[in-house]
Amino acid sequence: MRACQLFVFLLLFSLTSFADEIGEVSTKFRLASPNDKIVIEAFDDPSISGATCYLSRAKKGGLSGAIGFAEDSSDASIACRQTGPIQLPEKIKNGEEVFKKRTSILFKSLQVIRFYDAKRQVLVYLTFSDKLVDGSPKNSISVVPIRDY
Repeated sequence: MRACQLFVFLLLFSLTSFADEIGEVSTKFRLASPNDKIVIEAFDDPSISGATCYLSRAKKGGLSGAIGFAEDSSDASIACRQTGPIQLPEKIKNGEEVFKKRTSILFKSLQVIRFYDAKRQVLVYLTFSDKLVDGSPKNSISVVPIRDY
């Protein structure tokens, strides 16, 4: 039984990418538990140095949010920027997952997928929420032009 619990914990932990929390604002006051909020996080593209993305996402408060059982809404926005010289690998896989964060105890996550538009020399980042059975059509994109410093 203990091995099964450890496996589930490691599985959930491995599905989460790490981002730096930049800040947050409360959107709904809750008297005896954490407020609902919008969280702003930043992460660097793990495969392309010089590209950083900033995500804003809804985070559910309340008692269920405090203990990790709440399901966050699918509302999110993304803005990506060139923060240094961009080093493109020889082969860029279109549709590569560059960030994933779980937004419910099971089966729902917020993802960021990268595409490369060679004709226009830009990186396109798409954020959306998925769920095991049905995802959400809510999405946001950001484009990073590849420029020499």
